[in-house]
Amino acid sequence: MKAPHNRPKLFDLAVPFFLPVWRRVLAVVVPILWSFVEFNNGHPFWGLIFVGLGSIAAWKFWTADWDAVAAMDKDS
Repeated sequence: MKAPHNRPKLFDLAVPFFLPVWRRVLAVVVPILWSFVEFNNGHPFWGLIFVGLGSIAAWKFWTADWDAVAAMDKDS
């Protein structure tokens, strides 16, 4: 049985909320800055978790088709 195509994904960042660039930048920079706080406090595990979250967000934002997201936003 196949899942429906319109089902939201777990870590889908190609949504109209992130159309403004400043929101995308903030969603990448905040976890990476927080990782510095964690590393500085001696918690390397949590530092790596937040570096990973920021990196995954950056990759998802970089590879997203923002023209399609904007078109989807205008359709709804």
